[in-house]
Amino acid sequence: MPSGRRSSKRPYGQPHPELEVDRLRAGGNARVETGPGGEEYFVAVPRPSDRTFTCPGCSRDIPGDQQHIVAWATGGLFGEEAAAAARRHWHTACWETFGRSRG
Repeated sequence: MPSGRRSSKRPYGQPHPELEVDRLRAGGNARVETGPGGEEYFVAVPRPSDRTFTCPGCSRDIPGDQQHIVAWATGGLFGEEAAAAARRHWHTACWETFGRSRG
């Protein structure tokens, strides 16, 4: 029985929409931070969603409606668009501690 709600998922066989790097950076109010490997990353707080993500710091799920951050390299070998496409969702605490020495 149809619920009347349209799916927001991309139809099977349809291409991915183009990634708009400038909108990702500006719309998410991204800031620049030093990441786990000492590289510069754009970091933003994403809008809540119904998706679930896997944190690369602890390998645990992040429900899309839980506040967390998304990070991607400011540059990279394959350019800014490739870096943004490789962005990852992190628990805020994992981002703040992962790969950083304790002094």
